[in-house]
Amino acid sequence: MTEFLQHVINMVILGSTYALLGIGLTLIFGIMRIVNFAHGELYSFGAYILYLAAVLFGMNFFVALVVAIVAGCVLGALVEVVLLRPMRAADIDTTMIVMIGAMIVMQNGEQLVWGGVAKSVATPFSELPLVVGPFSVSWLRLFVLGAASALIALSYVLINRTRLGRAMRATFQDRDAAALMGVDISFIYTATFAVGSALAAAAGALLGPVYVISPQMGNLASLKAFAIVILGGLGSIGGATIGGFVLALAEELGAGYVSSGYRDAMGFLIIIAVLLFRPTGLYTRAERVG
Repeated sequence: MTEFLQHVINMVILGSTYALLGIGLTLIFGIMRIVNFAHGELYSFGAYILYLAAVLFGMNFFVALVVAIVAGCVLGALVEVVLLRPMRAADIDTTMIVMIGAMIVMQNGEQLVWGGVAKSVATPFSELPLVVGPFSVSWLRLFVLGAASALIALSYVLINRTRLGRAMRATFQDRDAAALMGVDISFIYTATFAVGSALAAAAGALLGPVYVISPQMGNLASLKAFAIVILGGLGSIGGATIGGFVLALAEELGAGYVSSGYRDAMGFLIIIAVLLFRPTGLYTRAERVG
């Protein structure tokens, strides 16, 4: 039982960052109907900006984290304006090809700039873990949990309690009707992609110091983001949050009770089961994003 509870603690911490990935991806798909294959590269972009700010420029770790999130937001807005806005009338297959191209360019750009050697980021947290009875957790991971939870809460507030969020939900429900009511659809699309990109960059910046930073780290992140969205149901923020924790639980239990080599495989087995028995996802709210 002690071992199981330790896995649950690890799941909660990892699941919070997975939820950020999933929320960002499902927000973009739900409102814009764009399959963002570059989502994982935005994740790695956030990690590299954290490294640039904290290690190369010597910024305070927490300031560097904010810089990484803002940079992800700005990059997302640029991608939408430069690549996606001219393709607004194109079909979904064309935009998929465009985003695959963006993914390849971003990943090779990271390889060119940073090289293939993995990077690490020092943090201000003690290396001694917090020990409570038989359980232990690092202070860095506790910070990751707190920061990710705060960002998830802010996402819910943005979507459900702000004017921008109401415009996003209106665009999700009926783009043409929202435009007739005065909603600037172009601005909403740019804001949506920027927010989704910022959440992906935040997940990368939070997990970068926990693991290592490399140009290939976005590959698995993309797969997991799509897995989370499939688990939770396309277009559902609540479902993406739940899907993130379900995937993290499957990985933790698979690594703990089967083999660490099957950590990633266990999560995708869960996805296959969900697609077989509930193709719409575990938690689908088709009427609105939220």
